[in-house]
Amino acid sequence: MNPKSAAKIIQKGLDYKADFVEIFVEETRHSSVVFNDSKVESVTAGTEFGIGLRLIYGTEVLYASTSNEDEDHLMDVISKLASTRASDKVGNPKNAILPEIKKIPNNQFSINPKTIGQDKKLPFLLLADKVARSESEKIFQVAARAYDSVSNILIFNSEDLSIEDKRILSRFTLNVSAKKDNEIYSGSETPGEQRGFEFFENLDVEFLAKRAAARALLMLDAGYIKGKKMPVVMGNGFGGVIFHEACGHPLETEAIRKKSSPFVGKLGQQIAHKSVTAIDDGTIPNSWGSINIDDEGHKPEKTVLIENGILKNYLSDRVGAMEVGVRRTGSARRESYNYSPVSRMRNTYIAAGKDKFEDMISSVDEGLYAKKMGGGSVNPATGEFNFAVEEGYIIKNGKITEP
Repeated sequence: MNPKSAAKIIQKGLDYKADFVEIFVEETRHSSVVFNDSKVESVTAGTEFGIGLRLIYGTEVLYASTSNEDEDHLMDVISKLASTRASDKVGNPKNAILPEIKKIPNNQFSINPKTIGQDKKLPFLLLADKVARSESEKIFQVAARAYDSVSNILIFNSEDLSIEDKRILSRFTLNVSAKKDNEIYSGSETPGEQRGFEFFENLDVEFLAKRAAARALLMLDAGYIKGKKMPVVMGNGFGGVIFHEACGHPLETEAIRKKSSPFVGKLGQQIAHKSVTAIDDGTIPNSWGSINIDDEGHKPEKTVLIENGILKNYLSDRVGAMEVGVRRTGSARRESYNYSPVSRMRNTYIAAGKDKFEDMISSVDEGLYAKKMGGGSVNPATGEFNFAVEEGYIIKNGKITEP
């Protein structure tokens, strides 16, 4: 789509009295190789193309999507979309004239996955399977996957935005399962970055396979812990997992504006221990959650959410910022062109504090050291959350003991 055509479509929306009109064009190529039970299970590749059209009246959003890029068709979609809303508002006097498309340079990759055959990923999967199985006869299943995606994004809007972005993501997932009698435990590794095929070339597959296997074997001989309330020390690097579930989603304006969060109206108040500073950063080079622009064309930033226990900011998109009355943080994201954008986390973490790991452990008489955590879930309305501990140890009398 070119700016001239986009301007006509946007003008159609303005003629229907919309305060804001936006066009989101996405073309994404996904490719994946799955290796399971020492053989290739699947090789897939596909391209998804579509256009999302959004009209905003105040904070009311009308949204439609289509895979047909014909200009007349898109004009018709705008007309049908706007007709669902009766309005006596005076028409928007703005004339849509868009500048040339600004192409954002992407220096996050050196080898475009589109230029690499799927067979080039297979050696990494074979190596992971071989190394993991060589660790023990108790390893009975190894599942590995090499995935990448290349997205070309165009965003036009009635605020004279005309911008293009290229997004490349690569991820390697590995799950190793060990079995003893009727007990089965797994260890996993899931590194991913905003890089091209060089991500796989630079990956230490042998190290990842050994670590995943070691974790599965370790927990195979682990004991059981009696369920009760106790202090938990979380492993360095995984505090973001619990923050993601316990605080991250409830701090998105998507939850705040619906009043389905325990943090509604808490800006400026203490909501955590003074040692806690939590950050959401969309600018970390090559990180999975980093972006050049968000899905509304807004620049990302490093957003301090909680500082020394005080709630400082929410994560916001355009509509969320308007409804809640906060500034935009470049946090708008779409599941795909089929969906209107909402506020979402990027790279979320807890900043380093002054406490030492040894002191934390020694301060606990009886508790749990969660070295590696798995997935979890949260009820944004109450803040209640849960998460899985993939590798954990009992703390007794200030010392880490059995797994």
